[in-house]
Amino acid sequence: MRHPQLYALHIAHVDCDAFYASVEKRDRPELAARPVIVGGGVRGVVSAACYIARLSGVRSAMPMFKALAACPDAVVIKPDFAKYVAASRQIRALMNTLTPLVQPLSIDEAVLDLSGTEALHRAPPAVALARFALAVEREAGVTISVGLAPNRLLAKIAAGRDKPRGFCVIGGEARALLAPESVRLLPGIGPAFARKLESLGITKLAHLQALDEREALRRLGEDGPALVRRARGEDSRIVDPGRETKSVSAETTFDTDLSRREDLERHLWRLSEKLARRLREADLAAAGLTLKLKTSRFASRTRAQRLSSPSRLPDTLFETARALLARETDGTAYRLIGIGAQPLAPGSDADLPDLADPLRPKRAAAQAAIDALRAKFGGDAIGKGRGFPGRRDKC
Repeated sequence: MRHPQLYALHIAHVDCDAFYASVEKRDRPELAARPVIVGGGVRGVVSAACYIARLSGVRSAMPMFKALAACPDAVVIKPDFAKYVAASRQIRALMNTLTPLVQPLSIDEAVLDLSGTEALHRAPPAVALARFALAVEREAGVTISVGLAPNRLLAKIAAGRDKPRGFCVIGGEARALLAPESVRLLPGIGPAFARKLESLGITKLAHLQALDEREALRRLGEDGPALVRRARGEDSRIVDPGRETKSVSAETTFDTDLSRREDLERHLWRLSEKLARRLREADLAAAGLTLKLKTSRFASRTRAQRLSSPSRLPDTLFETARALLARETDGTAYRLIGIGAQPLAPGSDADLPDLADPLRPKRAAAQAAIDALRAKFGGDAIGKGRGFPGRRDKC
């Protein structure tokens, strides 16, 4: 590839291509030429779709029934997040060989600053990134797309332009390149905000670029000047490896609507175990808990509660969430339930001895034993009574 600034740019955005579906195809080569959808249940949503399925109009977050209507011959695979996390860590380790300035954005996406690494790699960042992309294919078995630019915003836009297996560069031509594009191209401008801009006659980024600061402030409010700068391709954010994860969560969509508290609690317990596991894997703890519910009419309810002290014990998470759920089980039928840990605390602060709760160390030790057995014999090797189908007690 050619670009006047190819060997001078050093901010990269790396995005795995249809990550979940790619990992599944890696492990099941017979699916290489088949449309694959990763998701769950007829009433669930699409977690990921391979590019073959996307040709039929399947997209992430699409309801499964719509995805299957669009692509009836698709192979549907239930998500295996432990496998995706393992692949993500493998790719992250390869990123860390490029530069210490790696800021993860999600399980399959990160931004890197490769300034000052030319002597280490004996090559400019563009070459090091090309080698990295091939190494990911060879060692992790999935493909990535790379955007290379002078800042984070342009790198992200570049990474999405030539997927899959893309390598796109945007440099000094950014303003002219962005001008004819829809305002929806900018990250953070969703359908509602785009419609608001369009009602003001602003449909292209060129329309934003033409506004001076005073006009942007008058027409678009306090965020107007910053939006104009982004439309011009300007971004002063640094790559921050220490950026903290803001929340960890887990949710599930039911096959049929549920209204009974006992039925909802069984799902809540499984989510509490899943959330606790994710917190342990990230070496974090919950300092607060959020309960998320979605009614049969797609109305959302969110409730939150701070914990008395940080925890990642499933029992503690469950009891806190169950108290929140009790106030919402008023006969309403729900199609989805989820819980999240927010705010987060370091894992070292989790479940410390407390005079007000003298049995906490024993519960933590018992959970550690359960985790060890599951690690050795599988996730179903041992469980608590409330997690078994058909149980309606509060054991």
